[in-house]
Amino acid sequence: MIENDIVEGALAEEAQVPSTNEFAAHHRINPATAAKGINRLVDEGILYKKRGIGMFVSTGARTALLDKRRAQFATTYLEPMLAEARKLGISPAEVSSMITGSDRATSTNGRQARR
Repeated sequence: MIENDIVEGALAEEAQVPSTNEFAAHHRINPATAAKGINRLVDEGILYKKRGIGMFVSTGARTALLDKRRAQFATTYLEPMLAEARKLGISPAEVSSMITGSDRATSTNGRQARR
């Protein structure tokens, strides 16, 4: 949730994030579980701690998260899609046309697609 808030701009860089206890109470999870998630974000450099004040979003956190998610997007969605396209004999150009919508009216064999 914190990562999503940073990516979507709901949590700006240098903004304070809810405390571990607030986060745990809000989501009705064990505080140790909340702390583990927040500590993971600290380890990744997304959050940092100001002693005695709380946790804050690091400068550059949004860019780092976008880079990470773009890489995950390629691995999770694009690579399996392209592998399936190869199995079906769909060329990269056809995949590109499907994505951009320039090939919506026809199927891969040139016949009118059903709507």
